[in-house]
Amino acid sequence: MDQSRISSARASVSSEEDKLFTASNGDSTGSLPSSEAERLSSLRAEKAEAIRRACTSRDLDALVEHATSEGGLLDDELRQIAWPLLLQCDDKTRHDDLKPLGELPRHVDEDQVQLDVDRSFVYYPSAPEDEISAKKEQLSALIRQVIRNYPMLCYFQGYHDIVQVLLLVLGEQKAASAMAQISLFRIRDYMLPTLSPAIKHLQLIPAIIETADPKLRQHLANIQPFFALAATLTLYAHDIQEYSDIARLFDFILAKEPVVTIYLFAAIILSRKKELLEIPTEEPEMLHFTLSKLPCPLDLESHILQATQLFQDHPPESLPFGAWKQIPRCSVLKASRDPFQTYTVDEAVQLFQQQARQIRREERRQQVLKLAWNHRRSIGSVVLAVVVGVASIYIRKKGLDASIWSVLGRLQTLWRR
Repeated sequence: MDQSRISSARASVSSEEDKLFTASNGDSTGSLPSSEAERLSSLRAEKAEAIRRACTSRDLDALVEHATSEGGLLDDELRQIAWPLLLQCDDKTRHDDLKPLGELPRHVDEDQVQLDVDRSFVYYPSAPEDEISAKKEQLSALIRQVIRNYPMLCYFQGYHDIVQVLLLVLGEQKAASAMAQISLFRIRDYMLPTLSPAIKHLQLIPAIIETADPKLRQHLANIQPFFALAATLTLYAHDIQEYSDIARLFDFILAKEPVVTIYLFAAIILSRKKELLEIPTEEPEMLHFTLSKLPCPLDLESHILQATQLFQDHPPESLPFGAWKQIPRCSVLKASRDPFQTYTVDEAVQLFQQQARQIRREERRQQVLKLAWNHRRSIGSVVLAVVVGVASIYIRKKGLDASIWSVLGRLQTLWRR
């Protein structure tokens, strides 16, 4: 990517807005002169009012612009209005009502759910132990309600990290329908019986790097992109430890189509070019370790801006290595190319089942190929015997056997001489 374009775009955001939105993430403006603080507070209030107007008028384009711009949706009060709109699960657009937890049979993955819930809320919020225990009970109930309503979904470790963010921002009631929407329309591929679809998603990262910086891509040529699995699988909720940061990042993620999370990781890699090029290619373990950890501090606004630019300059259909063609049509990455396109829960379930069948067929094909390779010698002998047998039958039917034996007899006589 042309870094000058990123620098130019960054420069377009005034220093006033930088101060304003830094303050919105919890930093005090107390060190500023009172007149400056008042002006920044006024600018913040103007953006907050613009976000409210966009929510009231259901202007999704404006809401996306606010969510993507510096500072995002500013605070949780605004997110409680905006996120359900972005996820199409507010009172007017909700696709389906979840049945109460007690009315549904137990899901097969609930033991793992409880193990993950027990180790949740590690970094945030800062609260008394009894409040954390109550949050854990809410988190467990919320997860179980979603997966019991859609029992074909396979729980994965880290799912609770996503739900945890929604619970803290939206509250228990709104978080349930929001998480159902995310599960069905944004991370559906990650809830299939295997992680093979998620691995295909990761193969987009080298393709994006190739289009933006071939030199860096060459340096990382021997590294498989598994380093990005934990971050992309959990929408970065597993890796980001500051509540204000992950809430702000969710503003961006929920306003964009699912594949943008992959572009975001590519943007993070590109921002670390100097650091990565200093690690020799002969140390792939060190490269993998470095790539698997998000940089600290994490300049979210810069990465969001660069991911947006990457996506505009190099859309998925244009990526090399046939990376996008490897993603099946029923994948959430392709089915949700327009995140606000209306397709129903039943359609999402059908796409899930279709992809599950494709996975089973691919697994059977791989098993057959593996079996054939492991027994290639015996199979080769059988094939050779069959070919010889068929050839013999053909020769006799055509009456060529006498001629062949005659030629062989002459060759034998010549050899003896």
